[in-house]
Amino acid sequence: MATRASCRGPSNHNSVALILPHKAMIGFDGGAIGADIYADRTGIHARSIVDCAKILDALKDEVNGYYDPRDVFTTVPRSSVLKGGYAKHVAPGEPGSLKGVRIGVIRESMAYPKGSLAEEPIVTAADREIKEILRDKLGATLVESQHRLSTPDPEIEQMKTNFQTALARLVPVFMPDLMFRLGTDGKPLFKEFEAAIVPTEFLPGKVFGTGKMQPIDYMVGLAEGHIAPPVNFDLATVQQWDLANAFRLHIPQYLGRRAMEWKKLGFLETLVDFDELNKRSKFWGDDQRAGFANWADIKDPRSEFGGRRDVDEKIMLRELLRRVDMMVILENKLDCFVRLHTPFAPGKIGMAPQLGSGQNSGPESQNGPNAGLTEILIPAGYVKTVYDPKFKLSADGTKYVSEAATEPTPVPEPGMPFSLVFRVEPGMEHIQLRVASSYEAASKRRVMPPSFGPLN
Repeated sequence: MATRASCRGPSNHNSVALILPHKAMIGFDGGAIGADIYADRTGIHARSIVDCAKILDALKDEVNGYYDPRDVFTTVPRSSVLKGGYAKHVAPGEPGSLKGVRIGVIRESMAYPKGSLAEEPIVTAADREIKEILRDKLGATLVESQHRLSTPDPEIEQMKTNFQTALARLVPVFMPDLMFRLGTDGKPLFKEFEAAIVPTEFLPGKVFGTGKMQPIDYMVGLAEGHIAPPVNFDLATVQQWDLANAFRLHIPQYLGRRAMEWKKLGFLETLVDFDELNKRSKFWGDDQRAGFANWADIKDPRSEFGGRRDVDEKIMLRELLRRVDMMVILENKLDCFVRLHTPFAPGKIGMAPQLGSGQNSGPESQNGPNAGLTEILIPAGYVKTVYDPKFKLSADGTKYVSEAATEPTPVPEPGMPFSLVFRVEPGMEHIQLRVASSYEAASKRRVMPPSFGPLN
């Protein structure tokens, strides 16, 4: 199961293939517990994408197909499920077999600040892999997006409509609330927007704005291209989300169903609600115990009045991000996207996280999960050097914070794995499988783990 990276992370870190179907082609919420039912998806790991596709075919019920009446998210359009199965679309990856296929390279997944060393090894290797295998060997046409932290590649066609442009045209209609977001410092996230509009209430009691425009007129100018988007208005900054109260609904629902199943078998199960779960649970500390007690105390599925609307935002964000992808695909005549899963090496347990994000993937990587789109990860090779951040004492001496790495860490053979991610809209997975499997067959980057013996 994956909310954001629980399937993609293990696939990337262990150099195995993954199909993570769109939300929710395969049921999950009917028989399991997740962290966020608005993003949780069921993924398939296997040694190769061929095996992933075969497993996906095998999971289809002869009567109901992929629909699970226990999971309301499986009420997806029938057109989003391929007729005749998935494994048949796997391709052998012959040289030149992707000629005529246009692949959008999402540079946002590879962008990083000038001078930073942590991202450089994997980004360099991924860029080389995309050009040498997808373009030079398989014959695909590459079309790249632009980002303020990346330099356009003169060898690659540039997108006429990129992701920032698509966001600027769609946000005023589908999710205008995004422009009124506040940062962790309690101040407007998009400074140019604040400077352009008249004093306006962003949230109850939070008034910002030093300009002369009405917010709605700013939106008109943004959508029509008369106003340049804020410099940080991109795929990364729009992904932030708050946890909904649905976990409080999901746990009793799951436990009640579980108890009923045991009852049918002649057993009495009394673990049926949050209070009983908390009584029986062991916690690593008082912070976790308090967290679960707070979940049990929730009475209302809605967000608190006067704040952000978590459920509404997640549904709006999914609609927005899917349409952003489609605008970029349609206006650049693309067949699918390719992106780097993460430019960072896996973090060392208990050690410093990457600067800024607090984890080992950037916020742009949440685009696929938040949009609920099918993602296919393919092992793309290994790097022999990584840069691990370190802890240092904060300026006020109250805590430890991350410090950028300056010294390389050598990695023993075969190296640190990284993956490429292929993405399309629901119902077009036949193209995605063709491209991803062609890349896998042509590159043959995965190697058997050195400590894992041969299979007999």
